[in-house]
Amino acid sequence: MLRPISTFLHGRNAFYVSLLLLPPLLWLGTVYLASLFALLMQSFYAIDEFTARIVPEFTLKTYGQLFTQPANVDIVLRTVLMAVAVTIASVVIAFPLANYMARHAGPKMKALCYVGVMLPMWTSYLVKVYAWRLILAKQGIVAWGFDAAGATPLLDRLLATPVVGGP
Repeated sequence: MLRPISTFLHGRNAFYVSLLLLPPLLWLGTVYLASLFALLMQSFYAIDEFTARIVPEFTLKTYGQLFTQPANVDIVLRTVLMAVAVTIASVVIAFPLANYMARHAGPKMKALCYVGVMLPMWTSYLVKVYAWRLILAKQGIVAWGFDAAGATPLLDRLLATPVVGGP
């Protein structure tokens, strides 16, 4: 069954790579780009001044407020300055470090540099783990929801099961 497919793909590297890239690119196109497009379209909607609700009528008023209100101008300037600072820091720090790791570092130093680069990224994972621990704790928001619904015994029975159990 698979031999005809592999025979067809043999020697057609560009087609094979295109076939491998098709699912992630479709995912990117449908989910990521579609959500960005929806966000862009909603940015042209009006905002009701009294209720602060979004009114689906086309207007450029929100973009006009972006550059006329002092608070918005300050936010835009700070965002642009932060983007420029991060870009410059990346050029000054990241490129030389990557060059050193790729060309000059020995195996031990390369491993140490990889850990040094990856370690700050693990902090977001740790924050998420502790957040879930707080949410799912016995005194957390899930337990509060079960208590408000009068289903605390159900939660206690669920937590008493051997696989799920725990405080």
